[in-house]
Amino acid sequence: MKLKYAAGFCLLVSVAAAGQAQQQGAAVTPAVAPAVAPAEKQVAVPVAQPQDNILRAGLEVPLLTREELTTKGKKLKVGQRFQMEVAANIERNGMVVIPAGTPAIGEITEVRNKGMWGKSGYIGARVVSIRLGDRNIRVTGTFDDKGVTGTGGVVAAIAFVPIAGFLTTGTSAFIATGSPVKGFLDEDVTFAATSAPAPIPVAATPVASSGAQ
Repeated sequence: MKLKYAAGFCLLVSVAAAGQAQQQGAAVTPAVAPAVAPAEKQVAVPVAQPQDNILRAGLEVPLLTREELTTKGKKLKVGQRFQMEVAANIERNGMVVIPAGTPAIGEITEVRNKGMWGKSGYIGARVVSIRLGDRNIRVTGTFDDKGVTGTGGVVAAIAFVPIAGFLTTGTSAFIATGSPVKGFLDEDVTFAATSAPAPIPVAATPVASSGAQ
């Protein structure tokens, strides 16, 4: 009987030991999580700001008249157009956008011829546009000229001989060729940089040596 109890006790101890070993093994061996690759970070790359390749409306454009304008001869008419040109380079971002010599157009807006009783001549004009390549660009700006009034001569003539005052006239208005005029862009002008054409190489011409005659 004692032998039977001893065998059962040993079997119970073995089962208990096996269960404890399984519990310890489960506690010691942790669950292994699957490996996750770290997310790639985006890196900002600094870039240069695009240049403002625009000539803004209101920019001053120096001009010159290319025709003589005068009320002498009474040939000048309202609406008549005349030639002008840009007087100096207009540059932006180190580039010449509007070169000196670019053709421009002006227009007569008012004409008053000289007359009796010392009335002087008068010319009123405005800038219309400049011609840049195949494009007409609107430009504003006004200018004028007034002849000298003959008022002093009229007063003196009336005091002595009335008919002489009637015949006294002022001077004609006159705007000479090459007169400076201020113009202003009336619209934005957008431009792009272009590379200048490469110079054409010119071969040197050999110089014949002069021998003794």
